[in-house]
Amino acid sequence: MQINSAPTMTRRTALQTAAKATAVGAMVIDPALRAAVYAQGSDAPEKKEVKIGFIPLTDCASIVMASVLGIDQKYGVKIIPSKEASWASVRDKLLSGENDMTHLLYGMAYGIQMGVGGPKRDMNVLMTLNHNGQGFTLAKKLADKGATDLAGLAKLMQADKREYTFAQTFPTGTHAMWLYYWLASGGIDPVKGAKVITVPPPQMVANMRVGNMDGFCVGEPWNHRAIADGIGISPATSQDVWKDHPEKVLGVTADFAKKNPNTCRAVVAAILEASKWIDAGLQNKNKMAETIADKSYVNTSVDVINQRILGRYQNGLGKTWDDPNHMKFFNDGLVNFPYLSDGMWFLTQHKRWGLLKDHPNYLEVAKTVNRLDIYKQAATAAKVSVPKSEMRTSKLIDGVTWDGTNPAKYADGFKLKA
Repeated sequence: MQINSAPTMTRRTALQTAAKATAVGAMVIDPALRAAVYAQGSDAPEKKEVKIGFIPLTDCASIVMASVLGIDQKYGVKIIPSKEASWASVRDKLLSGENDMTHLLYGMAYGIQMGVGGPKRDMNVLMTLNHNGQGFTLAKKLADKGATDLAGLAKLMQADKREYTFAQTFPTGTHAMWLYYWLASGGIDPVKGAKVITVPPPQMVANMRVGNMDGFCVGEPWNHRAIADGIGISPATSQDVWKDHPEKVLGVTADFAKKNPNTCRAVVAAILEASKWIDAGLQNKNKMAETIADKSYVNTSVDVINQRILGRYQNGLGKTWDDPNHMKFFNDGLVNFPYLSDGMWFLTQHKRWGLLKDHPNYLEVAKTVNRLDIYKQAATAAKVSVPKSEMRTSKLIDGVTWDGTNPAKYADGFKLKA
């Protein structure tokens, strides 16, 4: 699919046209014109080449496709994806300045902001990259003993007492929080009742193969890879825990955003357009799967990626189903808006599990981290609508509703907590 480039115009032409629009009383400059002014005028990106770190996961796709399809150049930047080995490496290369931006676990951005799980640094979340599409995998040997779902796992752990080991990808990240929430909803204490280890996403399947863990929570395509390899089964998905949950974000240090606001806006606009392209239909999703399966990106077979992005699930035990709540990159712009309540939720879980000793000012932290101003400007340039509210309401797997109105009460209200 060919992506149309921005209209060719000189800076003078763009500014003259903008001036004429103002002269006739226009209140809003056309977004296409605004994008051209951004790219060529006083709002031009401060950095033309932007190095963005990513982990080999399906949800890096919008960053990759913005670069591969050349959408980035429409907004005056060139995205250079940089494949990293682990989330710790992603963090370190971002904080050192080796990478300008990064594909980042939502909770990890807040962990860095609060100084838990590594060095403390002021962070900014520019946009959400995807909803849904993560999962839980249990070793086949557990399934053979009846642990084919959460209830079966709880029953097995009660009957066959030993140390059970589960893996997540980073202590303050999304997968750790989904794992803890899922286990706790079934009465399993993830802190006192199990051993939890950290394993980089691409290494999950290999570690399960040699018996290093009983289960894990990770992003796709590694849950499906475990099924394809015959070593694991899928008892649940992350969207079973929270339908349309926030997952990865585009993260930067606050210092980078302060020095390069135009660059941030341009990159967000490009990734928004790429996100819309991915979600536009079957042909685009298949093209995306073929692209990111390459060894330069996820390094796996296309069929391991393309099933679950279309909502075609299997549990490794013969059951198949179509899940309408599969991974989404755009969903009419509802995916990408960095809701304040989404960021606050991760803080509540950090407090719940003892990563934070005291309650922070949840709303103020979220307003500092989530750059709604940059996102809204980029959305205008990319012609993407913005939700009316900066908060949203969701009911999670245990029936508890989260709406961001009383985060301290919410964090303290769980029966199982550190």
